[in-house]
Amino acid sequence: MVNVLAKSKDAYKLVAQNKKAYHDYFVEEKFEAGIVLAGTEVKSMRQGKASIKESYVRIRNSEVYIQGMHITPYEKGNIFNKDPLRERKLLLNRYEINKLEGAIATKGYTLMPLKVYLKGSLMKVEIGLCKGKKIYDKREDIAKKDQRRAAEKDFKVKNLY
Repeated sequence: MVNVLAKSKDAYKLVAQNKKAYHDYFVEEKFEAGIVLAGTEVKSMRQGKASIKESYVRIRNSEVYIQGMHITPYEKGNIFNKDPLRERKLLLNRYEINKLEGAIATKGYTLMPLKVYLKGSLMKVEIGLCKGKKIYDKREDIAKKDQRRAAEKDFKVKNLY
């Protein structure tokens, strides 16, 4: 799954995406953060060997960390490979961290990693300030998707004849 915009200022290569976050949460606001990685982790992520499906973001001592992010060890890294599930520090401005801390103090908000991508030569993580969906919200989204699919199918059928 490679997503590269052709030589534009905002060109990026998608490494991992958390589609389940959009299914289980309303994404209120998005933030772009840098991530602190070891050399072998960067090489492995450039090959697309990362997963953020079971990961989450925590703020501890006014610093932001991603936990549960799996980066497959680099096959040629031997002794330099790190633990695949270790917590990694995210790099945000102090203003953004304070804003996130205040929002998380509000009941019902959480931080979720949405995608990991390569922007230029830097590895970035897009995190979202999210609010959990109830079961009936999920049903509404599924119904909307079904309606959209049916409309697209009807449109195709009408244009074939």
